[in-house]
Amino acid sequence: MQRLRIDLIAAARPNFMKVAPLFHALHRQPWCRLRLVHTGQHYDANMSEAFFRDLGLPSPDLHLGVGSGSHAAQTAGVMVAYEGACNADRPDLIVVVGDVNSTIACALVGSKLWIQVAHLEAGLRSRDRRMPEEINRLVTDTVADILWTPSPDADENLAAEGVAADKVTRVGNIMIDSYELMRDRIQASGERRRLGLEERKYGVVTLHRPSNVDSPEPLAALVRHLTAIAAKLPLVFPVHPRTRKNLEGFGLWDGLAKAPGLQLVEPLGYVDFMNLVCGARLVITDSGGVQEETTYLGIPCLTLRTTTERPITTIEGSNRLVTAAELVRATDDILAGRSTHGRKPDLWDGHTAERVVADIRKRLLRAAIAEDEPVTVEAGARQAAGHA
Repeated sequence: MQRLRIDLIAAARPNFMKVAPLFHALHRQPWCRLRLVHTGQHYDANMSEAFFRDLGLPSPDLHLGVGSGSHAAQTAGVMVAYEGACNADRPDLIVVVGDVNSTIACALVGSKLWIQVAHLEAGLRSRDRRMPEEINRLVTDTVADILWTPSPDADENLAAEGVAADKVTRVGNIMIDSYELMRDRIQASGERRRLGLEERKYGVVTLHRPSNVDSPEPLAALVRHLTAIAAKLPLVFPVHPRTRKNLEGFGLWDGLAKAPGLQLVEPLGYVDFMNLVCGARLVITDSGGVQEETTYLGIPCLTLRTTTERPITTIEGSNRLVTAAELVRATDDILAGRSTHGRKPDLWDGHTAERVVADIRKRLLRAAIAEDEPVTVEAGARQAAGHA
């Protein structure tokens, strides 16, 4: 049987969570040879190696070691390093995920080398081109050969941009696969207990977007609002390295650290972080992935952004977009029972990786599919075809 050589690209923390279920699903297939590529975009142990361990991923087959830098430097560094890797050992398919700099970099390398590129989590749009992630999404979807979408709005976005329908398959939300993959370990984590938190009687905070943390005025306003909320509801805040750097640089760290009811902790691995989220009364975030996870779990989420590339989380889910000035009042609404209870969107069911595997087989191995392949994969192919 023909064996496909597939590169899975991991770079930043959300990428690891999206790559893991697909890695495990593809690793079981006899018709492919995987190469797990870590670009090194997140190199802090708490931001990368811990996630590989938590998600059951092996050490990367290839580590590009790019590290931090400006958007241009980081993107260029990944392109140069990954082009060399592809020239030395050419894959048949490059799978990129999400919307970080490494996503666009590796997609461009594949496109220029005439290697097929597939984008997992394609079609998401915030309509805000000030966000670097939006540019990454737009360009990646333009050059990709295969587009795997998580929701109907993503399909509609791609159609409106003139993408041929036969390039698109709706497969569902891979982040939910990660959660289900790790559900037992998440439930068994002692993180809530370690921090002295009582279930449904605390909130979780994550902040890292430049619009929220890179300037002193908006960050100072958020510190005031979080301090006010913590007086009513205990908050635990795993602090992103860049956010901590700015809090300290703007002279805001000490005041926040001393605020009653607010615990500042180091960045957490996926298992421990999700243990906190699962037991939370509410979540305050500017992250993309957390909007999805809280929607799946039915936990109220307040997203400190004016736009979201995941509108289904606000239309169908438990997410609400708020400004900093609205944050305290929105929290009060949740604590008073006035929050909206959403539902799980279609195909957010923990089987996205199976549908991706089925779509790869359907697209790239039509002539070589063995009749004795597992029934679950064939069923996934039928489901993927039904949602193309």
